[in-house]
Amino acid sequence: MTVFKKIKDIIESLDVTVISDDRKSTLQPLIEYIQAKISSQQELRLNFICTHNSRRSHLSQVWAQAIASHFELKNVFCYSGGTAATALFPMVAKTLEKSGFKVSVISEGINPVYGIKYDKNEHPIIGFSKTYNDNFNPQSEFAAILTCSQADAGCPFIAGAEKRIPVTYNDPKEFDGTPQQEAKYQERSLQIATELFYVFSKIN
Repeated sequence: MTVFKKIKDIIESLDVTVISDDRKSTLQPLIEYIQAKISSQQELRLNFICTHNSRRSHLSQVWAQAIASHFELKNVFCYSGGTAATALFPMVAKTLEKSGFKVSVISEGINPVYGIKYDKNEHPIIGFSKTYNDNFNPQSEFAAILTCSQADAGCPFIAGAEKRIPVTYNDPKEFDGTPQQEAKYQERSLQIATELFYVFSKIN
C-alpha cells in the first residue's frame, strides 16, 4: 500500500463514533452493495452523483477511491457525475490538496481537467465536471450514489444503475465568499471521508 502518508494519517485518524445511528442506517445499503460485489469477486463501480458535479460528488469519488486503496480492496472504480456539467470548484481542489492529495491541472478552460493522485503507484483520478451518463462513466453494472437531495429528487431513474443509494450531504457552496468557506469545505470533506471510512471498514 502506497497511499501518500498525509492521506494515510488522516484516514487513520477518522473517528467513526461521530456517525449517528440514523446515518449508519442510511449508509447500510451502500455497505451491502459493496460487500456483495467484493464477496463475489466482481468489479465494484460507484458513481457519485450531485447536481453540478462540482463539489460533493468529487469529494466523495476521491475519498472513496483513496479509502478503498487504504483497505487494499481490488477492482474498485469510483466515478462522479452531475445532472448537468459545470466545473470542479477550485476550493474542492484546494481542500483535497490540504488533505495530502497531489492535484495537477491537465487542461484549463471553463471546465478544467485535474489529475488527482492519492497513491504513488496508482493512476490519478481524472477530475472534471460531467453528467452522470457521460461516456467517461460506466454505462452499466454500477451503483448510483446520490450525494445531494436535488439530484436524488431530480433523477428518479438512472439508466444502467444496478442500485440507487441516496447518501446526501449539505452543500458547502452555502459558505462561498464567506470567511468560513475554507473551514466549511474541510469540514464537509472530512465528514464524507469519515462516513466512507466507516463503510469500507465494514467490508470483509
